[in-house]
Amino acid sequence: MAIDGTWNVTLHSPLGERTATLTLKAAGGALTGTMAAEGGTTEIYDGSVVADMVKWKVNIQNPMPLTLEFSGTVAGDKVSGNVETGAFGGFPFDGTRG
Repeated sequence: MAIDGTWNVTLHSPLGERTATLTLKAAGGALTGTMAAEGGTTEIYDGSVVADMVKWKVNIQNPMPLTLEFSGTVAGDKVSGNVETGAFGGFPFDGTRG
């Protein structure tokens, strides 16, 4: 499983669909990269890769300050999973390598 590359993802949030572009790189089980959305780019952190499972966190400011915790599965050029937002609960995301 290779997560490296650029991914176009859609977050299916209670506030409507939000799109983002992820640029990811795995090395030795660690996952690093950036997420660009809503006019800004931020570093991901606490990223990990185990087999086809991926996890990472990102802090956003728009539409409000939140920490998004992603967990998902990669299958070829597709990724899908869940985003946890703490007090606001979770919602699904999916995407394709771009």
